[in-house]
Amino acid sequence: MKEDNFLLGQIEDKITQCENKYIVTHTGFLDSHQQSLARVYCRKAHIPVFDEEPAHENFPPTRSIFYGGYEDAERVVLISLPDYAALEDYDPLTVIRAVKADGSRELTHRDYLGSLVGLGIRRELLGDILVREDGADIIALADIAEFILMNYYKAGRTNLSLSQHTISELIVPQQKRTTITDTVASLRLDSVIASAFGLSRGKAAEAIGRGIVFVNHVEVTKPDFQVSEGDKLTLRGKGKACLLEVGGRSRKDRQYITIEKY
Repeated sequence: MKEDNFLLGQIEDKITQCENKYIVTHTGFLDSHQQSLARVYCRKAHIPVFDEEPAHENFPPTRSIFYGGYEDAERVVLISLPDYAALEDYDPLTVIRAVKADGSRELTHRDYLGSLVGLGIRRELLGDILVREDGADIIALADIAEFILMNYYKAGRTNLSLSQHTISELIVPQQKRTTITDTVASLRLDSVIASAFGLSRGKAAEAIGRGIVFVNHVEVTKPDFQVSEGDKLTLRGKGKACLLEVGGRSRKDRQYITIEKY
């Protein structure tokens, strides 16, 4: 797709700038499909990529990190840093805390996102929106923070009061985690996705074919892909899961598995 090629060109430019000019660079926020493209590109180009900051003594000359402000963020930037730069000192993200008026109606993720996009803010400038009962924490690129603070007063008809905070002050709602023990015919991706998300294998295979299933953040479109213990699985719109353990086989020669869903 034209948009995918354009994105990969941007990613290549950012990483090249970091390598050649020895400066910190970053992309806009990437969705799951864009992250998958970026991971595959970096893997093929032998570019060191991390999901969290490595220990300082292990810094390569330049490194790239998928970073969304907290563990398991849905939307992340790809930040590239030379070895002299620590992520905590060059953090491109900020938090806009929106608190709704007392007694006002409950607001959803769609309410917050729709009102922000309605201000003309491009989606790539906005990360995850973590909704609470009294408001939401909006992760955004620091470059857009002043505009949001000056122009964002309402979500729908609900008045908001805003304040800016560092990423370390982010309020992350506690995730509900469920452990599932099941048996599957094999470790095919369609079987494991069906088990994790309560689908038929046919529906799971259909989701995989639509490109909305990710294994370790990489889009996989083959239902017969073999999943391994420890793999992280994402079904867009349904949630995430991790294959915690692959056990023995049942009397009917089915594979025991343990999955954590969240």
